[in-house]
Amino acid sequence: MSYPYQIKSVEHYHEQYQKSINDPASFWSEIANNFVWHKKWDQVLNWNFNEPKVEWFAGGKLNITENCLDRWAETQPDVAAIIWEPNEPSEKTRTITYKDLLLHVCQFAQVLKNNGAKKGDRICIYMPMIPELTIAILACARIGAIHSVVFGGFSAQSISDRIQDAACNIVITADGVYRGNKVIPLKSVIDEALKTCPSVEKTIVYNRLQLSVSMNDGKDVWWNKEIQKVVDKNIQFIPAESMDAEDMLFILYTSGSTGKPKGVVHTCAGYMVWANYTFVNVFQYQSRQIHFCTADIGWITGHSYIVYGPLSAGATSLMFEGIPTYPDAGRFWSIVEKHNVNILYTAPTAIRSLMSFGKEPIEGKNLESLQVLGTVGEPINEEAWHWYNENIGNKRCPIVDTWWQTETGGVLISNIAGITNAKPSFATLPLPGVQPVLVDEQGNNIEGNGVSGNLCIKFPWPGMLRTTYGDHERCRQTYFSTYKNLYFTGDGCLRDQDGDYRITGRVDDVLNVSGHRIGTAEVENAINMHAGVVESAVVGYPHDIKGQGIYAYVIFNGEINEEVEVKSAIAKTVSTVIGAIAKPDKIQFVSGLPKTRSGKIMRRILRKIAEGELTNIGDTTTLLDPSVVEEIKKNRL
Repeated sequence: MSYPYQIKSVEHYHEQYQKSINDPASFWSEIANNFVWHKKWDQVLNWNFNEPKVEWFAGGKLNITENCLDRWAETQPDVAAIIWEPNEPSEKTRTITYKDLLLHVCQFAQVLKNNGAKKGDRICIYMPMIPELTIAILACARIGAIHSVVFGGFSAQSISDRIQDAACNIVITADGVYRGNKVIPLKSVIDEALKTCPSVEKTIVYNRLQLSVSMNDGKDVWWNKEIQKVVDKNIQFIPAESMDAEDMLFILYTSGSTGKPKGVVHTCAGYMVWANYTFVNVFQYQSRQIHFCTADIGWITGHSYIVYGPLSAGATSLMFEGIPTYPDAGRFWSIVEKHNVNILYTAPTAIRSLMSFGKEPIEGKNLESLQVLGTVGEPINEEAWHWYNENIGNKRCPIVDTWWQTETGGVLISNIAGITNAKPSFATLPLPGVQPVLVDEQGNNIEGNGVSGNLCIKFPWPGMLRTTYGDHERCRQTYFSTYKNLYFTGDGCLRDQDGDYRITGRVDDVLNVSGHRIGTAEVENAINMHAGVVESAVVGYPHDIKGQGIYAYVIFNGEINEEVEVKSAIAKTVSTVIGAIAKPDKIQFVSGLPKTRSGKIMRRILRKIAEGELTNIGDTTTLLDPSVVEEIKKNRL
């Protein structure tokens, strides 16, 4: 199998890029013709960034699951769609062919229908990294229901917020999940969350660990029993619901600079085309290669590069339930060897963590099957890039350093494996269809090379978000109001003398911790829920493993006799409200925060102190009480 739109050379990249800029309608029309449609589109693109309004392939009708399943079940039925590697190395691997995956998806789609699901419903999925998670996602898409996957590490409060915001009527979960040597009881977390979610009518529970769980009669049903009902009726196929190109496919919640997570909305056609196009091109995917993306499907990386990108390309996607250090720090390399993995796509955080164990976990592992390496989630530092290149790729595998966001649906800036040049710590060049610009604080375009600025995109690409669920004004304010007629990414960026792009980090109040975006306001709100906290301010600081750590400055009410216990209680509050991923790495108790006379906290000063920059923190004379800065500096952790 070959892909007619796959970029073949540097010259071909430049030619395709130019074509995508000069005539985007014919460029994307040509690519979209490679997919299965019920009805072709009336208009390729209709857009206005002021509203904002973006429509791709308007008037077109399709179902993404026919492009991910039916066509491959027909042309390559026995090719592995999913290879699943369990948390426990002793547990059996599962391989699911395209023919079987289509059967499983149709059967579970019927289960959803039997439990009241219909086109347009929002369905929350809170599951382990098992094949049934992919099956649930595709079953929702099959019947036209909108899936909202919530990462398995989020707290009951975080789940409740997301279910309420989308008014989900069904939840799909499991009894529990393995995470390394821990067991996390998912069903009991869901039970707690659903106490404040009146919209939920049914909970479908997959029995993963045989845990004892409470089942609410009439409301909770077992996945396996519901499937058996479908099998008994010999239902093996259900036709895919015809969806409009701009119908919602899924909602995925992401942190912003204000406290409440926002539901990023992606639609059926544009997202499919973009996830597929970027997968096939960035990784230079070849037929029958094994693609191993180590992300969790609870994040956008898993949506685009475990599920929709690979499956729409007829690829083999490897899913891993566990963590990279269990049962030891050689687990990734054991998986690569066991399954002859060709493409490995992981996060700089994971690479830095595995680096800390030295070379011993790699010794004796055969990594010769690897052909392409990739990184995602945050910029990779040079040291980690070279370690990855030398020890995992043996200096023979191109490394694609991909920059993108939940909101972009897929990769926007990256080198193309083995085609365009890689440069350590640089995402390098935009993909066809992506028009980046750098602007100053006033929104003026910064021309030329060897310059830095705020990264914006001036023209729509098929995979971009359409709105934030239930609040279009928030979408406009967050992404399109900072600079006129531009999508603002929230990232700072350098364009070097060669015209290559390097992402320099967030310029707003959002942290990038282990590749996960966490809003400072969200963490502050959680800290402030602790009974003894008067006020807090949160900033990021450099962290050897995570990239960015969370540094919290906290004003506490009353005496602190046992500092360790109080800090532990505050961290526990954050875990309860958001999830363990948002726990502060450092908590410094302070008597006051550096504020302007109008009451604004000067996070710039706090950030510099957290980073260890104690001499050059700028002018403090405009502060209400400059003396608090000296106290904070003196007691810095």
